[in-house]
Amino acid sequence: MDKLGFGRHRKIMPFEPGSIEALREASREKAAALNQHVLGYGATAEAEWAAAGIAAPDLAEMRRYRLERIRAELKRRDYAGALLYDPVNIRYATDSTNMQLWVAHNPTRHCFVATEGPVVLFDYFSCEHLSDHSGVVDEVRPAVSWMYLYSGELTEQKVRRWGAGIAELVAAHGGDNRRIAVDHINPEGVEELARRSISVGNGEAVMESARLIKSPDEILAMRRAIVACEAAMSEMEAVLKPGISENELWAELHRGNIARGGEWIETRLLSSGPRTNPWFQECSSRVIENGDLVAFDTDLIGPYGFCADLSRTWLCGDRQPSNEQRDLFRIAADQIAHNTDLMRPGISFRDLVERSAVPPGDCYPTRYGVLYHGVGLADEYPTLPHAGDWTDDTPDGTLEPGMVLCVESYIGRLGGREGVKIEEQILITETGNEKLSAYPLDERLL
Repeated sequence: MDKLGFGRHRKIMPFEPGSIEALREASREKAAALNQHVLGYGATAEAEWAAAGIAAPDLAEMRRYRLERIRAELKRRDYAGALLYDPVNIRYATDSTNMQLWVAHNPTRHCFVATEGPVVLFDYFSCEHLSDHSGVVDEVRPAVSWMYLYSGELTEQKVRRWGAGIAELVAAHGGDNRRIAVDHINPEGVEELARRSISVGNGEAVMESARLIKSPDEILAMRRAIVACEAAMSEMEAVLKPGISENELWAELHRGNIARGGEWIETRLLSSGPRTNPWFQECSSRVIENGDLVAFDTDLIGPYGFCADLSRTWLCGDRQPSNEQRDLFRIAADQIAHNTDLMRPGISFRDLVERSAVPPGDCYPTRYGVLYHGVGLADEYPTLPHAGDWTDDTPDGTLEPGMVLCVESYIGRLGGREGVKIEEQILITETGNEKLSAYPLDERLL
């Protein structure tokens, strides 16, 4: 490794006082001690979690559990290791973060998890301190980034240098196994690995399967993320008055999430009045009026990197709801209640959707795209459509304890003025299910 390289276990002690090596090590240690994950989530979030009676997760145990899940999947599928670029998968494997949204579309950070061997994080330049807290990253190396932004027309040369690093790890820790699982990679990378006799398999299948069953500590972390999300929702609802714009209202959810140590929001799904039908309008400058329905989907990545994916529909102002608004809301609430009751361990995906309530005929054409979907660090496998949308290539499976799914409803009449969105987050238990989300529905619409 050259002078710009860094490895967690490559310290050479003692350093000469005042040497660049000593200064670099001191700088790294200072930065590591001030990492956001070391400093924690702050007094506001901690007080809310204490009031809710939610204990702190054992993060060291959670990280060990996740690595065991990944390695079990790699062994089951006969891979020498996993090469991960998706920042959510890297978070799962290392519990470390770095410019999460930026690296999602700029592949400048990746991680190699050996099935029998180390976890090697290839991080952005001079970022070794960002994973010191994790306890599961064995070595940090500088990433070789070969996207066009950095390599231009010299991509082939950069790819060869990158490939040499991956091939070294496969040779050192894979034995005769030259198969690795990769989640996201451009064609040049696949070609370079093939040139080095390394075959590439489906890393998404490995990681989604690993992430499927949550540990007790992961459930604690998710509970905390939901409490933080719902506190931000309460602040959002408090400022909902006629005259506020959709964008201004949506900004309150962002503010509340960030203030509690949350990370980002994946969509802009908030709309009001006539923009609520059909669904999927992104929030806008429209000014919300008295008597409007306001519907939103949080799609929020909160504390600990966990997703709180909840939907609510509120009535703005002091007008009484119309009969149509009440009817739409009742249909959505009844669908959520019926479909939640069906969720239990042992039921097959196909049986679940076959027995699920669906929107009435005049609302069916505008139905939401899925009835249920998995959730963890983000939306996850499985995704379960309406029975009428089930096709030969829809995967079947079985609900298991430790899975968490969101149950969805959107109700709006075809050609109607408004619509209602409700979504809850549900843990599958040994005996049935538990609703993790607790934010109340708008009683004026019930």
